[in-house]
Amino acid sequence: MQTSQHHSRSSMPETLCYNSPVRKLEVYSLQPLNPQLLACNNITDENGYSINVSQHRYCTLESSSLSVDTSLSQQESQSQSPCTNHCSAVEDANVLKHKLKELETVMLGPDLDFGKTQDEVEIDSWRQIMDAIPRRDLKQVLIACCMAVSNNDLVMAQWLVSELRQLVSVFGDPLQRLGAYMLEGLVARLSASGSSIYKSLKFREPASSELLTCMHVVYEACPYFKFGHMAANGAIAEAMKVESRVHIIDFQIGQGSQWVPLIQAFAIRPGGPPRIRITGFDDFRSAYARGGGPNIVGHRLSKLAKKLKVPFEFHAAAKPGSEARVENLAIRPGEALAVNFAFFLHRIPENHQERMVRMVRSVNPKVVTLVEQESNTNTAELYPRFMETLDYYSAMFESIDVALPREDKERINVEQHCLARDVVNVIACEGSERVERHELLRKWSLQFEKAGFSRIPLNRLVNATIERLLKSHCGRYRVEERDGALYLGWLNRDLVVSCAWK
Repeated sequence: MQTSQHHSRSSMPETLCYNSPVRKLEVYSLQPLNPQLLACNNITDENGYSINVSQHRYCTLESSSLSVDTSLSQQESQSQSPCTNHCSAVEDANVLKHKLKELETVMLGPDLDFGKTQDEVEIDSWRQIMDAIPRRDLKQVLIACCMAVSNNDLVMAQWLVSELRQLVSVFGDPLQRLGAYMLEGLVARLSASGSSIYKSLKFREPASSELLTCMHVVYEACPYFKFGHMAANGAIAEAMKVESRVHIIDFQIGQGSQWVPLIQAFAIRPGGPPRIRITGFDDFRSAYARGGGPNIVGHRLSKLAKKLKVPFEFHAAAKPGSEARVENLAIRPGEALAVNFAFFLHRIPENHQERMVRMVRSVNPKVVTLVEQESNTNTAELYPRFMETLDYYSAMFESIDVALPREDKERINVEQHCLARDVVNVIACEGSERVERHELLRKWSLQFEKAGFSRIPLNRLVNATIERLLKSHCGRYRVEERDGALYLGWLNRDLVVSCAWK
């Protein structure tokens, strides 16, 4: 999958072309940050402009109460009137036009036969920006703002942030909604508070019951998770079709939804079901949503297995999956082992990913399933990472827009609680604070092959079952098998990939 495959969605059917008015965020905004995180800081950019990062009500997301106000001189600052915001925007536009005029003088020199000079490229870039804003071309203004932030051009970034505030809305079309969260990430990064913003979003969760509802809504409305779980379950069932004792290690048990259909499938297996044991590792967010530890999941699955007369045992691991060691895997002799990495490895620092894969290889599993988002945001610099995030999440927001009504409170909550935090993290955070580090399958494949694994072809019956699943969703989803892996996409964009290893 190449990031350059962006163009098909630009010619979306009319059902996805919206011109709805921008509305202010009301009751569904993310929680405001601690005021201490919003203390003013003065920054000076490379051109000597004074940049005041101050507390200001963010027009779309209250959690980003950070804005960047630019003062071109002390004299201008002292002469500001009550219409400061409007006047500042006009002044900034005049400054930009003046700079554009200066840059255009470069073109008076002799033409070059071997292409444009750097100055000419910059002139073209400025022209595109000046053209995009009157057209209200949100995508181009977002890209321009990211370029300004990436280049530490704080004056340009401040002006574009003020323009973007008028274009984004969590009530708008898919790009307006995604743009609101991407703008939050840029503002947080510009104010050097990406870490604080993300931590605030992380620990200011909605009520646990509301978060659980959001997870359930997105699971049922969009096929991303069902697809991944179904493909992984098919690989496990195929590998274990003659085994009498099966041990499944799930490094992120979540709500345990993945294992319900697998237990049901084993219950009707010819020759009778195997004895199943699941070891489940937990994560903070899932535990918060369900209101307790993984034993809640174990109890639910045990009740189901008892009803279906499937011998079942659940073991709750004492550590998060990222901290697992061999002794935490509860390996028993005589059991056929399956390991499940579903939407898990991308949250582990790269230096620990290799250790995790090698540890799993050392216990000789019969099958290992990998399910991940097909996106490349791990090692890229800000600008290509921003472009990849814009392309990937545009497809996700478009698919959600088809599944859930635009004014539906559940849709707003799903996007804020299940997607917005990830978008902000990818854009605003660096180092250990950036936990969303997606890779393309080719990168995961190199890690698995290096550890001594080989790819297992997926069962074609599973593919047919998944295709039937997609028929109950929008026809713009597609499923495709390539090189032994199964991809779920929205139009031309791959979203999720699933594969199996031994």
